[in-house]
Amino acid sequence: MNITQFSMEEILDPTNIIEGKRFEFILDVDIDEEDELYHEAGIEFRVLIGEKDSEPFILNYFIMEKAKGEYLDFALEDDELEEILAFCKEEITKA
Repeated sequence: MNITQFSMEEILDPTNIIEGKRFEFILDVDIDEEDELYHEAGIEFRVLIGEKDSEPFILNYFIMEKAKGEYLDFALEDDELEEILAFCKEEITKA
């Protein structure tokens, strides 16, 4: 899995009910053709990140097939989630 492009947006809570910060990442990823996640049109991950006490963590994620915009019912493996979280942490600290 290779992240080729991304966007990041902080999700603001005007009510201040949610503790910490929230971010939404849209990650375009290049998937190996041998992987079960591979789709010819491409795959993107929508990842919701929470940050509490300066420590980001994954709240939820969604896998989408880009051509049709359909959500795919797959779960990522632990090492893939760690890779995504590491990428998101790095981008949050740059912001």
